[in-house]
Amino acid sequence: MPRMHPHMLRHTFVTTMLDAGVSPRVVQIAARHAEPRTTMRYDRARKNLDRHPDCTLAAYMASGT
Repeated sequence: MPRMHPHMLRHTFVTTMLDAGVSPRVVQIAARHAEPRTTMRYDRARKNLDRHPDCTLAAYMASGT
């Protein structure tokens, strides 16, 4: 087992929140990142189509609201 260090805990904290669907802005604030780009570096699922803005818009439009 690799040695634990603070960055591993921080990485787990950020990626778990993003995987759970927490807003990147909320994660940015919780992680105390000055730049949103820093938070998004942690986002392992950034290529996940379900999280892509186009898919979010399409789902919204398809719902009829």
